[in-house]
Amino acid sequence: MNKVSVVILTFNQAAFIGKTIESALNQTTNFDYEILVGDDFSTDGARDIILDYQNRYPGKVKAVLHSKNLGQNGLFNTIETLKLADGKYIAPLDGDDYWTDVTKLQKQVDFMDSHPDYSACFHNALITYEDGSPSVEVNPPDQKKKIEMEDLIGEDEIWFMATSAVMFKNHLMYYPEWFLKSTSGDIPRYVILAKNGPIGYVPGVMSVYRKNKGGASFKDHYRDVRFLRNRIMMYKGINEETNHQFDKSLRKNIARYYRMLLDAKQMSRSYFRKAGLAANYLFLKGADLTECKEVTRDYILPRWLMSAYSFVALLPYRFRQSSH
Repeated sequence: MNKVSVVILTFNQAAFIGKTIESALNQTTNFDYEILVGDDFSTDGARDIILDYQNRYPGKVKAVLHSKNLGQNGLFNTIETLKLADGKYIAPLDGDDYWTDVTKLQKQVDFMDSHPDYSACFHNALITYEDGSPSVEVNPPDQKKKIEMEDLIGEDEIWFMATSAVMFKNHLMYYPEWFLKSTSGDIPRYVILAKNGPIGYVPGVMSVYRKNKGGASFKDHYRDVRFLRNRIMMYKGINEETNHQFDKSLRKNIARYYRMLLDAKQMSRSYFRKAGLAANYLFLKGADLTECKEVTRDYILPRWLMSAYSFVALLPYRFRQSSH
């Protein structure tokens, strides 16, 4: 049995997948590990590269080639590939990212073996940008060493674990309906893991997280109704999953997305839908009087009514002007 299953998930990443697989092959360990490469029906030549590695490293690299794109932003590719993993621990890796430390797997396995009550661990990662912007590290120097549920849930969206930086116990994951419908895989995954035990931090930058036009991070559009409604659904699901333990924070987080919906591009000519969303936002956030007035003026009261109000309010001024 393998100690670790490296699970690489890819779709149309022919330009990157070779380096990703090489970074997994280059690991130095005192245990056996396998490399599963789940391809979500790529059409750019990535499959040929994956099969070439499988032929060169039989028994080590295993191609998981789906007969069609499974959809949901790669989630079902992840689920189906994980079903084949026999390792005690899972080390996920997106097909455009790569590991930079050849002892990454060893360090994380040593941590997990010495912390049997932990569900997962993660390390620092370097974010690099396709457009040449300066690289930045995901985690600060004072990164908290023990992560629990309350560290993952707040009034804003919380993210500080790159996919390529995580290792978690196999067979802990399950997929409630809200997870299966979510376009985010990482946030729900970490919530589920934290329910099963703390998540530890192993210091050191050991991977690169590429941000490029083909990556999932560029598909999250904060002015798109579908994306925003999906986030609302996801956080409502997390609220149920955590038995409303963090209800106050999550309601404010959900309110943020209702507020963004008001300015979504599909909402520009939809008064009645915007009015309902605005009311939801004010209720969930518990907005103060000033914000209530502003949102009511801008999104709830019809424009013709505001125009009529302005006309009536200005009548005394116009009357005085005409009398002179």
